[in-house]
Amino acid sequence: MNKNKRLIYISLLAAQGVVITMLERAIPFPFAFAPGAKLGLANIITLLAIFTLPYKDSLKVVWMRLLISTLLGGTLSTFLYSFAGAFLSYGGMLLVRLLGPKRVSMIGISATGGILHNVGQLAMASLIAQSFSVMLYLPILSITGIFSGVAVGVAANYLLEHVSTIRQFQSEEAAKSKLTKAWYEASLVYRKEHD
Repeated sequence: MNKNKRLIYISLLAAQGVVITMLERAIPFPFAFAPGAKLGLANIITLLAIFTLPYKDSLKVVWMRLLISTLLGGTLSTFLYSFAGAFLSYGGMLLVRLLGPKRVSMIGISATGGILHNVGQLAMASLIAQSFSVMLYLPILSITGIFSGVAVGVAANYLLEHVSTIRQFQSEEAAKSKLTKAWYEASLVYRKEHD
């Protein structure tokens, strides 16, 4: 993949993440029992970036989505919460992905990201409030994080399997990265078994 094609792909992923984030902000909180709980649909884009781009480029997607979303309708506090959640989630998903396709699925990686996103936001809230009582929301938010993470993982997996452009980027990255190659080959085996 040439440099221009990669930059366009990174930009498109970041733009799609921003649009999803803005749409999600317009949706009322679906979980009234857990203030601040959201579906985390923009993590679909983060997962696609992790599975189709090298580390430094997927990090660019996360940064661009975070910064542009904040500029389009956020505040300093929303930036801090989003920053803590997004980067703890991103780092956790990268680490769990290292286990490989024989030990964990994309859905498991996404669920991990959903939980860690909530942990990051609550840790930032505790830091700002200078009180650990905020962490009492963690069990409730962990449950919602697991369910939303599973839904996001299913959606990202579907896109990775059925959108030819995304599969092309993954196959090109698989030629350079052993880990991406292992995930790509596992998806090919899965497709053959279920076709």
